[in-house]
Amino acid sequence: MDRASAGLIVAAAPPPLLPETPAIHEIRRAVRAWLTEHDATAVVVGLSGGADSAALTAAAVAEADAVHAVVVDHRLQVGSGIVAARAVEFAESVGCASVRVQAVDVTGPGGLEAAARHARYRALDEARCGDPVLLGHTLDDQAETVLLGLGRGSGLRSIRGMAPFDDPWGRPLLGVRRDTTRLACEELGYRPYEDPHNSDPRFTRVRLRNEVLPLLEDVLGGGVAAALARTAAQLREDGDALDDAAARVLSDALVPEAPCAVPQGQSLDVFRLASAPPAVRRRAVRVWLIGMGASSPTDRTLRAVDALVGEWHGQGPVAVGRGPQRGTRLVVARRRGSLSVEFVDQQRCADD
Repeated sequence: MDRASAGLIVAAAPPPLLPETPAIHEIRRAVRAWLTEHDATAVVVGLSGGADSAALTAAAVAEADAVHAVVVDHRLQVGSGIVAARAVEFAESVGCASVRVQAVDVTGPGGLEAAARHARYRALDEARCGDPVLLGHTLDDQAETVLLGLGRGSGLRSIRGMAPFDDPWGRPLLGVRRDTTRLACEELGYRPYEDPHNSDPRFTRVRLRNEVLPLLEDVLGGGVAAALARTAAQLREDGDALDDAAARVLSDALVPEAPCAVPQGQSLDVFRLASAPPAVRRRAVRVWLIGMGASSPTDRTLRAVDALVGEWHGQGPVAVGRGPQRGTRLVVARRRGSLSVEFVDQQRCADD
């Protein structure tokens, strides 16, 4: 569906000139650098009406050829429609090419935060018409993400934080502090919406923001958020290098389909895998498992599968996820020097 047929509010007036003030200038430079690096001219911005997304929207309008704002109404609070309408007014006032409100139902597993995030991203993806979507995540959000990953022991993939561009999601403000976006809104004469969920201590991220990070800043003498963001950037470079190495290992280890493998799947040559360092090998196995239908294998699962390669002593298959039919599971088995993914009856898995 194109934007003309999607019921959008199309702005007719040209964008106003923004004040030449410090915070706005910093955010514009960040957005300009992102657009240049990723060769983007038209973008969608997820606009909540809060300080981060509002400052991002205004800067994007000044730097991009066309900015289409999407306001997601989660309908979790009384008056959410009024908040959405005010965000529409802001988008029009700064000169967005179009703006639409997308109401969503927040349901599903993982708690309120996860369900709201899933609904929001789905709505933005459906509305983007092929353009990248800019999100208002800041350096402070990046620091919180790294701390969450550290606390959960989720490994490098988690503590390297959010990517500046994870197609189609763009995050130009990962080097900009949250205080800067608030100051930019002041410079624009705009009073941003304050989401009460952002101060609700029921949410882990809120307690990290309001309790843990301030304490770390005090104990370590400041600069913690920036240091965590730098760490994420460094780990992302390391992770990208490991991912490239894993892709080469996976390509080399793939062999023709085994008789008991998932239809149209491929098995892995154990001996070719064994020659790779364990960290690279587990990454290769992770990509292979996801391609074979396993959903987000955990570190424990990956290490158990890796033991079929590096610590082989005749152990049985490793369960890696649910099968396509009710009552079945996916397992990885080592047979005749190859790893293959198989369907097995769930009761058999339990008996083994």
